[in-house]
Amino acid sequence: MQQSVFISGAAQGIGAEIARLFHNHGYKVGIYDINEVQAHALAKELGENAKAGYLNVSNYRQWQMALQEFKNWAGELNILVNNAGILYSGAFENTPIQSHHNTIDINVKGVLNGCHAALNHLQKSSFARVINLSSASAIYGQADLASYSASKFAVRGLTEALDVEWQKYNIRVLDVMPLFVQTNMVKNMDAGSIQNIGVDLTPADVAKQVLHLAQQKDHALIPTHTPVGIKTKIMYQLSSISPQFVNRLTNIFLSKRQ
Repeated sequence: MQQSVFISGAAQGIGAEIARLFHNHGYKVGIYDINEVQAHALAKELGENAKAGYLNVSNYRQWQMALQEFKNWAGELNILVNNAGILYSGAFENTPIQSHHNTIDINVKGVLNGCHAALNHLQKSSFARVINLSSASAIYGQADLASYSASKFAVRGLTEALDVEWQKYNIRVLDVMPLFVQTNMVKNMDAGSIQNIGVDLTPADVAKQVLHLAQQKDHALIPTHTPVGIKTKIMYQLSSISPQFVNRLTNIFLSKRQ
């Protein structure tokens, strides 16, 4: 049976690249986004194996309706990709509190909603997997990206917990952790770290890792977290072996503005 993938925030950027790549590999693709017009345009571009729809990930009822609609069209839900996310940068105190709240509503509640609403469908599928978009910002809290960083730590924690909890259903819950990616999200970012580290990754780099995780069949050997890009891999490995004060000093250095 042709497998299917449901992607939140799939109308542009990383989500759209994931949709294109999975579609090219023969998957039925669900392109769901708050920007419904753009989602439908992408689905039309891809063809008959793509379906688009509206989804505000912070709304649980919309998740339920979107997933049911997609399952009815695709036959079953095999892979859920929680990709939708937003980012506000700048000093914590200079960012309006509503912006911080929006970050949590979309980046955290959106993933919680997606996992919770999808489980019933995933349990009934011949093959099921969840892949969440975390971030290198979940390795160590990032200055000038405080609420975004905190939201990705939440995604990391939820991924770890459900990856253990849902083994009883034979469902792996995984995440990818890219550094800064060349999308509209990082344009005009107000953070020293992006100036010092740079933006080397493309949406295609992330999409390839998501597809790789979706295609691996040996459950036991798949890591829960997959850093994307050499810089992220180095940061991820060093953070696990360096003393806390070294990690703190490193991040102070990386956050300094040029």
